[in-house]
Amino acid sequence: MSATKQLHDAGQSIWLDYITRDAVDDGTIEGYVRDLDLTGLTSNPTIFDQALAKGDAYDDQTSDLVAAGKSGEDLFFELALTDLRGACDIFSDVHARTDGVDGWASLEVSPLLAHDARGTAAEAARLHGAADRENLFIKIPGTAEGLKAIEETIYAGTPVNVTLLFDADQYVAQAEAYMRGVERRVADGLNPNVGSVASLFVSRWDVAVNEEVEPELHNRLGIAAGIDGYVAYRRLIESDRWLRLENEGARPQRFLFASTGTKDPALPKTTYVDAFAAPLSVDTMPEETLLALSENEGIGDLVPGDGGDNEAVLAEFRAAGVDLKALAQRLQDEGADKFVKSWESLLERIEEKSRAVAAG
Repeated sequence: MSATKQLHDAGQSIWLDYITRDAVDDGTIEGYVRDLDLTGLTSNPTIFDQALAKGDAYDDQTSDLVAAGKSGEDLFFELALTDLRGACDIFSDVHARTDGVDGWASLEVSPLLAHDARGTAAEAARLHGAADRENLFIKIPGTAEGLKAIEETIYAGTPVNVTLLFDADQYVAQAEAYMRGVERRVADGLNPNVGSVASLFVSRWDVAVNEEVEPELHNRLGIAAGIDGYVAYRRLIESDRWLRLENEGARPQRFLFASTGTKDPALPKTTYVDAFAAPLSVDTMPEETLLALSENEGIGDLVPGDGGDNEAVLAEFRAAGVDLKALAQRLQDEGADKFVKSWESLLERIEEKSRAVAAG
């Protein structure tokens, strides 16, 4: 049995952190669904920026959109929604078979709305409606400013992928926002089943501390932070508060391990994936990580619901002088800044592409 099949059968969904027009249209993603147990997909501005920089797959549609007067964000979202509709269609059978638990694709809302909760919720609803696919998540950062937007978006019934989480505290804060949205729906007699995942980033932890700690601690903090978040998730979905909502028909907001591609070239490409085999969760990974996983002979041990000895690992970093809470906040702040820079870079790419196709 392949490693991807073993991971799927262990209760973890394998998603791809990658999309291009060619991959959607030429059967690449369909092949991964068929052969590598892929059941979902995530995207971000950097992924689209890189896709637009390669080849001419977007030229014809860009030309048509420019002729129709589209530019900037409006033009980008038309391109992205075309790709994501295709991805959602590829995963539609999985979505139907799992009754909406799996088979999702994700599109990120503009980070320029980060401080506007109502604007974010309205834009999330607009993008989801424009996609016309029930299995599309709209990604909203789980920053302090984003919590109200998450609550409002869930209350409005728009599926959400909460992104840019780094530790258990940030995970719990957004989970409470999610539950507030569901509780409001229950109170108003609305269907409480609104799809959502919570994405905790792992590899950036190790990039941040490897030069500050002894070699024996290298490349261990990301795994420890991810497991700590998963333990908080397991604890939350067993809580009385959540069980009351589940009794009303709500489903858990699944935990997603994100940023699971290795940054250290000395590490095996599946280092983080191997560490995070965990039931009722998702692992979204770059294409090269997915392909490396497909060549493995097996998977790692399942993450215990209580984290096993993970707290002792975190204690080692505290003893080494790492302020974990401060670092988590720094990583989230830096991530939010990177989102804005990626967005600006993407819009510059859109402008370049628009000028190029207009010039023939």
